Amino acid sequence: RSLEGLGFELPPIGAYGVGMVFLPQDESVRSKIQRLLEEYAQAEGQEVLGWRDVPVDNSGISQTARDVEPVVRQIFVGRGGNCNSVQDFERKLFVIRKQVEHRVTASLEVGAGGFYLPSMSARTIIYKGMLLASQVGDYYLDLLSPTFTSALALVHQRFSTNTFPSWELAHPFRMIGHNGEFNTLRGNVNWMKARQQALTSPVMGEDLAKLWPLIDEGQSDSASFDNALELLVLGGYTPAQAMMLLIPEAWSGNALMSQERKDFFEYHAPVMEPWDGPAAVAFTDGVQIGATLDRNGLRPARYVVTKDDLVILASEVGVLPIKEENIAHKWRLEPGKMLLIDTDQGRIIGDEEIKETLIAKRDYGALLRESAVSLSDLKAAKTQKVSRDTRGLLDIQQSFGFTQEDIKFVLTPMAESGQEPTASMGNDSPLAVLSDKNKSLYSYFKQLFAQVTNPPVDPIREELVMSLISYIGPKPNLLGVDYSTVTKRLQVSQPILGFDDYEALLNIGQLTDGAFDSEVIDTTFVRDDGPDGMERALSAICEQAERAVHKGKTILILSDSAVDQARVAIPALLATSGVHH
Repeated sequence: RSLEGLGFELPPIGAYGVGMVFLPQDESVRSKIQRLLEEYAQAEGQEVLGWRDVPVDNSGISQTARDVEPVVRQIFVGRGGNCNSVQDFERKLFVIRKQVEHRVTASLEVGAGGFYLPSMSARTIIYKGMLLASQVGDYYLDLLSPTFTSALALVHQRFSTNTFPSWELAHPFRMIGHNGEFNTLRGNVNWMKARQQALTSPVMGEDLAKLWPLIDEGQSDSASFDNALELLVLGGYTPAQAMMLLIPEAWSGNALMSQERKDFFEYHAPVMEPWDGPAAVAFTDGVQIGATLDRNGLRPARYVVTKDDLVILASEVGVLPIKEENIAHKWRLEPGKMLLIDTDQGRIIGDEEIKETLIAKRDYGALLRESAVSLSDLKAAKTQKVSRDTRGLLDIQQSFGFTQEDIKFVLTPMAESGQEPTASMGNDSPLAVLSDKNKSLYSYFKQLFAQVTNPPVDPIREELVMSLISYIGPKPNLLGVDYSTVTKRLQVSQPILGFDDYEALLNIGQLTDGAFDSEVIDTTFVRDDGPDGMERALSAICEQAERAVHKGKTILILSDSAVDQARVAIPALLATSGVHH
């Protein structure tokens, strides 16, 4: 009805998509962006049906929000002949959106109140902004229409814990609303970048290359997680399976979990690193809508099911007034558990059914037996041995910058007890950058997380949700959803390697019949060459690493064991990050 007089008609549902677009107030820039959207849509074989101004009323919003308020428009895109299904169309709209975002970021000065695409989909439309929850309905006049209906709705009002408030960072994002923090964000984003060259997708095909960079710099942790979820869902995973990869429940130490479920999580562990931290995440692809809780259960999530088939999930009960006699069921999300509503099937699916259905599709135990190699099971007998260091212990300690305090209060307790040393809360030592003493490179870096809103976790009493298991070697194809290629994975039980472990890595090619192959790269440089010598050595290390990969080496061992009076070790943190990036 609101399209009357705009000069175009809409095809049937599923045959068109709607892009919700935040545009700059500058008319010339706005026109350029609109042309870009049309050009990319047409280049991808889709039909641009027309544009619509979204009616808004900004009289009730704050002056701060009004100062950076965008122009809100909708673009309507008809499904092209190269899309055989709505899901194919969703992928094309995703590709169009990402290309336009990259082009605008690279070529136009947008500035405050600039360009952003809250949604571009044939299934969902996102109305959001730098608004209070109570202002959304009054700001977007569409929401006041009695004919505006939906089978599902995802609503979230957030507090800006890690970022400043803005129109584009308001929740929800394209697929999620998120209460919490992802403390592993930097690592998750870096690993996603590292996958770019090796990633292939049977459903995305050549379009996959158009998506990068997948996660833009400067976003919030929630926006970055949303980008990752989009890739998985549009790359072939179901929303529930994608969420199980991104936020897995605690499994390795859970004696009550079935072996089949453990096999599922163990098989997928090297496929995707957990996005870890306190998190309650509601998610939807427009057909299914659900929610999951982090494995520690550090955010509240409660739900109510009414007798007239309304499901309400929120951080607490009583968000909407529901009479007690109309409630059929109420409960809470438990740590690592999931709730799902499928609008196609018209039913609620509980955590047990969700996961058992997914697990039953493959024999993950068989896949593990085919792919998993445990470092502790490898024996380095009759192969190259590591020569034990005969140099003075004090000389080695001094060459790596250890202090008496490190030896007494950190290393000795760890060696004697096998546990992390305990200490009183607080650290009154000066920041490394302000200290007048020589500090190791590690001292300049701190964990990045929102400390105030992250409850402390005890790794001893909460051992169930902790694991030190790591994986070495090539990562499986994240979008290899057909499981046609099984990638060998080398599992390490804890991050500190002993002599036997190191010997096994040196001889990994022989011990695994060529499934893995390693190369040692020296990370020391001549002391007399000074800082320039270290820079040249670092470049040489990166070049040697690249050559080794081209030769088929699957494990690179960065070794500073050659350190002596004439050679200085490049800090392992610097050498490792140089090779990774």
